[in-house]
Amino acid sequence: MKIELILIPLLPLIGFLLNGLLRNYLSKGVTGIIGSGTILGSFILSVIAFMQVRAGNIAVVEYFDFINVGSLNIPFAFQVDELTSIFLLIITGVGFLIHVYSTSYMHDEKPYHFARYFAYLNLFVFSMLLLVGRQLCDHVYWLGRRWLVFLFAHRFLV
Repeated sequence: MKIELILIPLLPLIGFLLNGLLRNYLSKGVTGIIGSGTILGSFILSVIAFMQVRAGNIAVVEYFDFINVGSLNIPFAFQVDELTSIFLLIITGVGFLIHVYSTSYMHDEKPYHFARYFAYLNLFVFSMLLLVGRQLCDHVYWLGRRWLVFLFAHRFLV
């Protein structure tokens, strides 16, 4: 479950980077596939995580210590419980449907604007996944960073 948990928010971030950095070189079809495909991958991993939580495997996975100074220890960790797994399914499932709808809704846009929109949409889904539940173990430092990423993604998308 360690790899799956980090990949759920990481796939939309990868989609953001690919569509954002290669927006001048990608066609609309490839952009839509990258944008929608990364969210679909996150949805599939969210279903797997939900099934494991449903079986009673609530996971707290620590990847590394982000800050470790004296008695202050801020780990980079993900926690998935019942509520978090439901929100993961909602965000990735609805996000995938929005991506699929957007491919036809934005078909008249220039490829550059099309790719930029999908990059920002993937960034927004990434920020929503970071904001969900206790995904970074409820430390105030991570809470502030999650809201900061969410606010920037929301502003870019609007």
